[in-house]
Amino acid sequence: MMIEQKEAVIFDLDGTMTDSMWIWEEIDQDFFRQQGLPMPEHLHEEIEGMSFTETAQYFIRKYQLSKNVEEVKELWNRIALDKYIHETTLKPGLDEFLQLLKKQHIKIGIATSNSRLLLDAFLDARNLTGCIDAITTSCDVNKGKPEPDVYLKTAEKLAVSPQHCLVFEDIPMGILAGKRAGMTVCAVEDDYSALLRAEKYRLADYYITDYRQVLDHTYEDLRGFK
Repeated sequence: MMIEQKEAVIFDLDGTMTDSMWIWEEIDQDFFRQQGLPMPEHLHEEIEGMSFTETAQYFIRKYQLSKNVEEVKELWNRIALDKYIHETTLKPGLDEFLQLLKKQHIKIGIATSNSRLLLDAFLDARNLTGCIDAITTSCDVNKGKPEPDVYLKTAEKLAVSPQHCLVFEDIPMGILAGKRAGMTVCAVEDDYSALLRAEKYRLADYYITDYRQVLDHTYEDLRGFK
């Protein structure tokens, strides 16, 4: 069983716990339109894995924005907040999986590149705050994904050694971060990263399209193909 001998499960947020990546497509389009700039063709490949702060710094530097980091982050938070509260949905089977983890006394953490404001709003709106044992954003550590910092910090907060942690991630940079932290990683299907599916298969230990596959043991075990 995937969670056998695991003491903690750590989730990424966007694309992993919730279908939310479409929000950032809309926000970026609006943002660049407001700045009078064309939408870059490969923007999301360039910023994949960056923390909220690192992304703001990247935008300011590359597009010579007159705003400072906090102003850019505040703008993104303001535009996205209502969407995270009312329009994002849980990944299929996640609620049942969280209940199983609680029943088996397996600790639950979140390690996200998103802002703490949006994460807290998302959790509060779905009554999930009480079931999360530790939260770290990439802004809380020195470097964002694919560096392992955010996962190692979350494991430290949970008081669980990395080898006893199972990570769920939806993009290659996040999978790399979990692997570099010395953790087992399950890749999660997401429409946003569909073109990266082969890379996700190459990097991850397991693969799911629905969290109920963990419960009924129908997930894909990729370890024998490495």
